[in-house]
Amino acid sequence: MASGFGFPMLSAAEIAESVVQFGIAPVANLRPEDIAKPQPDLLPAILARFLASFVDAPGDDDDGQLGFSDLAGLDNPEHHLEAIRVLRLHNKSRAFLDSIQFKDFTLADLLRPTPRRVLEVLSALINFLFYREEKLNLLQPIVNDVPDYHQRTVDLKSRIAELQKEIADHELAEQMEEPMAQQLEADLNALQQKVQVYNKQQLALRAKSSAITDKKEEIHRKITQADFELTKHAQENSKLRSKLVKSPEKVQRALEEKKSVRAKLKESEKTATQNVQEKTATLELLNKAHEKLAKQHTKIQDVQEQLAAAKTVEKEVKSRKAKLNDESLTVRSFDAQIIEWQGKVHEMEERLKKKVKERNQIIADENQKLGALKSEIECKLQCLEPREKKVEAMIAKASKLCSEAASVRTAATSEQQKIRAKFDNILKAFNTYMDNINPFLERLEEVGRQLAEEDSSAPKASATSKKSRARKRT
Repeated sequence: MASGFGFPMLSAAEIAESVVQFGIAPVANLRPEDIAKPQPDLLPAILARFLASFVDAPGDDDDGQLGFSDLAGLDNPEHHLEAIRVLRLHNKSRAFLDSIQFKDFTLADLLRPTPRRVLEVLSALINFLFYREEKLNLLQPIVNDVPDYHQRTVDLKSRIAELQKEIADHELAEQMEEPMAQQLEADLNALQQKVQVYNKQQLALRAKSSAITDKKEEIHRKITQADFELTKHAQENSKLRSKLVKSPEKVQRALEEKKSVRAKLKESEKTATQNVQEKTATLELLNKAHEKLAKQHTKIQDVQEQLAAAKTVEKEVKSRKAKLNDESLTVRSFDAQIIEWQGKVHEMEERLKKKVKERNQIIADENQKLGALKSEIECKLQCLEPREKKVEAMIAKASKLCSEAASVRTAATSEQQKIRAKFDNILKAFNTYMDNINPFLERLEEVGRQLAEEDSSAPKASATSKKSRARKRT
């Protein structure tokens, strides 16, 4: 392999499993046969997914679009889009592989790779992913020391964005309502001026109304006085009628007096009716004035309601300004919290740097210890070499003795088998001999019994019987 980067070569099955595990497989059911006999589009697809997942920054949108200057240099730019995409993928892949010291990655490796070259490239990528995962696992305890920092930062930023949006909305609403507020202030000033004018008119009308009411009371008093006088005159007339005298002269004089009195009464009645008509006219005028005053009063009430509405609007504007001030204070407090969190982040970064330095120092110490152990082990190995040679010689001698013992054992077993075969033959011959001699011995015993019966005291018979018994026992 033309590369200065050392890594273990992986098998096709291990590569297929790892590619699916890390989520850079072009298909979900990637098989080892697909790696062993790769298609031309397998390696570009895996490299594109690898770069998009682990190398490119989030939001790095490389859609293959060309600038106007580049487009001007091509006759048919749409015919070169695929070639441009492949070249960019090759440049990115080569830059990354160069960074991990995997050299000599050519365009042919991307477009027409050999199975061996595919295994080499994918082994380099998988080993890098394992190395990356190992380093991330080492840094995970340090990250766990600051739990939910990123989430809290995101929440604070979102909260600040919401507050800024609300402030902008309030400012926009305030700007939109500013002409209305100015119009309301102008209307309020005009209404206040009108209210002052109406108050003056109301005072004048109240003075006129009080004067009219005084006149009305005086007219009512005069009417009551005239009615009283009329009733009084009627009573006097009735009294005078009761005092009539039969003398015509007296009657004539009384009639003349009564006529004069009646004329006076008629004149007074006319004057009273005229006064009543004048009073009714004045009452009508007063009623009309009262209606006008009522209308003016309703207008004044409307103006007062408008004033109250304007005051409520003014209060609402003041409350919104107070809310804006409060929200600006909260935003300032959030800014202070952000500064505080930034300080904490800086402190955590310093702690992280210190821990990384400590880890590097520990690794250096362990490497030194490992070097010392290696040198010590090499010395011990050098000391153990003559012992190893002696042990090998003894093992060779023991193996030779074992082989000799095995040959002796095989010879003894063969000799033992021969002796066993001879013993079996002798045993068979003895059994056949005994089978042949048993009937003869039985007959001898019968003869011995007969002789014993005939002469139980004869020594020969006993001796023969003893011999036969001894033979039978044998």
